[in-house]
Amino acid sequence: MREFDLSNARWRKSSYSNGEGGSCVEVTDTVPGLVPVRDSKLGTDGPVLTFPSRAWTHFLGLLRG
Repeated sequence: MREFDLSNARWRKSSYSNGEGGSCVEVTDTVPGLVPVRDSKLGTDGPVLTFPSRAWTHFLGLLRG
């Protein structure tokens, strides 16, 4: 498993996250070709999932219908 330095990553929260800390999915585009995703409720040291950029784009397309 590859590890990436995300210490300086600029995470952005999903526009569907509520303002009270619930349902907080965050992504960053600091790793070329990959989209790191985390759950902000688990803190900044929580697990990060990475997806190939192309797969992430396809996933978002499916959500938008």
